[in-house]
Order: sequence, then C-alpha cells, then structure tokens
Amino acid sequence: MALAAAAAAGLSAMPDDTPTPDAAPAAQQDEARNPPDAPVTDDIPVILLVDLSTGQVLYSREPDRRFVPASVTKVMTAYTAFKLVEEGKLRLDRPFLYTQALEDEWYNEGSNMFLLAGERPTIAQLLLGVTTVSGNDASVALAIAGAGSLDAWLALMNANAQELGMADTHFGSPNGFPDGGQTYTTAHDLALLAEGLTQRYPGLYRRFFGHRLLTWREVTQANHDPVTGVVEGGDGIKTGYTNEAGYTFVGSAEREGRRLVVVIGGAPSANVRNRAARGLLDWGFDGFDRRKLLTGGSIVGNAEMQDGSASSVPLRLPEDFEVAVPREGGGPLASGGEWRVEIVYRGPIEAPVSRDAEIARLRFTMDGRTVMESPLLADQSVAKAGPARRVFNALGQWVR
Repeated sequence: MALAAAAAAGLSAMPDDTPTPDAAPAAQQDEARNPPDAPVTDDIPVILLVDLSTGQVLYSREPDRRFVPASVTKVMTAYTAFKLVEEGKLRLDRPFLYTQALEDEWYNEGSNMFLLAGERPTIAQLLLGVTTVSGNDASVALAIAGAGSLDAWLALMNANAQELGMADTHFGSPNGFPDGGQTYTTAHDLALLAEGLTQRYPGLYRRFFGHRLLTWREVTQANHDPVTGVVEGGDGIKTGYTNEAGYTFVGSAEREGRRLVVVIGGAPSANVRNRAARGLLDWGFDGFDRRKLLTGGSIVGNAEMQDGSASSVPLRLPEDFEVAVPREGGGPLASGGEWRVEIVYRGPIEAPVSRDAEIARLRFTMDGRTVMESPLLADQSVAKAGPARRVFNALGQWVR
C-alpha cells in the first residue's frame, strides 16, 4: 500500500500490551528487515543508525547487546561536565592543579594529553583534552576537578545514565580504561547519550567536539574521529579501542536540520569501523526522504474512557509525525511494503484524565514491524463520572 494511501485511509485504534520504552530514540528494528543496500560488512557485531530528527532507526544490528565501549566512555564524562556547567556547578575557566600522583598514574597511559605535575589546566582545556585527543589523564583530572573524587564522579555518570534511560549501561571509570568488566553499554544506550549530548547542550557540544587538532605545551595531536571534516555535516563524537572492546565509535552529522547518530561496537579494525561509520551516515542522508504523515496539533482519533464523564477522549499529536522513507531502489520500504499507522493504548483509559496527559501512542509499522512511535496527548480533561453516569456507562457496555 502506498504511503499516502495508508495515511489517508484513517487510523485504527487498538489496545496495546507492549511496554512503553522509558526513553528511546526509536523502536528496535529487526535486522532481517534492514534495507539490503546499507554499506556494512558482516564482521561488525554491533551497529545502529538513528535519525534523531524523527526518532527513527534506519539500520540496526544487535542494538541491545552489551559491549565494552572503551574510550567512548568519555562521551559520558563530557556529558556529565556539560550538565554541571549548565547547572552553574562547574566553571569552564576554573583551573585545576594536576598532582604528582596523577602524573605517576596516568602519564603516557594509553591516549594522553600528557599533563605534568604542577600544571593548572582549566576545565575547558581538560574538556578539549577529553574530546579531541581522548586523554585518559584529562578524563581523570576532569572527574576529580568536577566532583572531588573518582567515586563521586562515577556516581554522577551512572545517575546521568539512568536519567537518560540508559538501562543497560554502567560506568566503572571516567575514561574507559580496562576495569575488569565494570564498564559496559549497548548501542541503543549510546544513541540515547548522543541524543542527550547534542540536543540538551548544543552550544557546549559545538564548542568542544569536532576539533581536528589539540596542542598542549609543545605536543600537537590529531583527533581520530573519522567523520568530522570527511562526511558532510560530520561533527563528532568519539572513537574507542582496547584489545577487549575492539574498535568502537559514536558519531554524528547534521544536514539541513536533520541529525543522524551512528554507533559501531566491536569492529575488527579502525579501517573497518571508519568505513562503516562514514558509509552509514552518507547512506542515511542520501538514501532517505523525509515525509510528513500527520501535522502536529491535529486530532488523530479517540481513546475509549472507563468511568468517565465522557465515553471517549480526543487524541492530539503534539508534533509533526515524520518518517524517513528510502528512495526508489533503496530497499523494501520504497518498494510496496504494507504500511500501517495505528493508535495504540492500554484501554479503556480509566478516568480521570487531565488535558495534555500522554495516554496513547501513534505507531508506524511496515509489514508488521514497528518502525517508529510518537506520543499522543489527551486533548481535553475527562472527570470521573458520578454514580448515575457510571450506571449509564455500565448499561451501555452490557447492551453493546
């Protein structure tokens, strides 16, 4: 069925027993139904490509499989620092005295900013050391400067992960250095983190990510990010590598207000990881068209009420409902799949209900697979029915 016909045919409402995700950029996509022309190889175990502008997954492979993120951990360290800066709890111009103990422990340990005892980098300089050259030393210094101790910083990192809905993530270090398995995550969770980083703190994100070089003292190092300056609109985010983790990456690019995030986990080499990340971002932008199915603010249907002063409540779509559809020749979504747009909710909805309460979802499926969802809001308040109305409702149910 054609996309326009599916939308024009009207929406069906149905009860739903599927738990609503706490906070997800999109519903999972069945790997077997991924578009066949995606530029990926079989030797990467974890892949996820998400269109943040619609919340739609464009490609996925094992998105909920736990893996070791390595230096991608530092994305949460940057996010935690951004949050403290925005809350006024951490000043970017504040200096931090780097101690001899920190130099002894972290000098030349993996990726490094090469900080020396007695130096006083500012918080902003430490952040650049984290985001540009993946400094293990800068990450630990930033953690201690921001929270007073590593334990306190890790508590903040893990609290932030929970607040973002990263249910399958735990951080045991601020830099991803091997820690005996305490640090793990999933592609789905890293997409949530990337969404939070770019959408909640866009100014700080632009200031501290996407730099190609960093010079500290007389040492100049290059950023290993494979998409910034290479992929059109590429602006970060972070690579990682350890023997245990393999080659990992969370990357992002934005074109004409549309932001994509790619996650790579466990790639066998930097070249394989980098080619896949670049190819997926270009493919996600060039191979899909955005189509608006329904306009934000419109009433899309009704939800049945139980024991309410009204038997149903109108459902309002808060924002435009858009999907990314592959262009002709771009896979099964462009070639006559079965499209369906449904209203789903746990019903009937028990009164009372307040206006603007989120009580249902708008679900877009293709061949029975959920592609994306959007919340639906009650367009009016419905009070609990009085005794007489409840009797009338009960009789109506019995007659029906």
